[in-house]
Amino acid sequence: MERLTQQEEEVMIYFWRMGPSFIREVVNEMPDPKPPYTSVASVVRNLEKKKYLSPFKLGNSIQYHSLVKESDYKRNFLNGIVTKYFTGSYKEMVSFFVRDRKIGKKELEELMKIIENEES
Repeated sequence: MERLTQQEEEVMIYFWRMGPSFIREVVNEMPDPKPPYTSVASVVRNLEKKKYLSPFKLGNSIQYHSLVKESDYKRNFLNGIVTKYFTGSYKEMVSFFVRDRKIGKKELEELMKIIENEES
């Protein structure tokens, strides 16, 4: 799975949230000041080349469908970060966030409950 640029990722998030969409619909959902239609269309073409979006012709318009699930992209991206920055250890990553005070005791307790529920 090819890594996305920040712009590509931002546009892809709209397709994941909205489902199959036209470029104009995506632009309309973006906050003001909205980017030019042509800029978003260029990003969409890149996403199509990278096999993240697939075009579907409807009349004279093209609707784009996501080919990659958001959860698959997140998993792949996070695995890359853990491998590159935390020697492949998720424990190291969580420890980093604890030491950096990004995760507190309450959040760790909530994570433990999730783990216990998954194991039972």
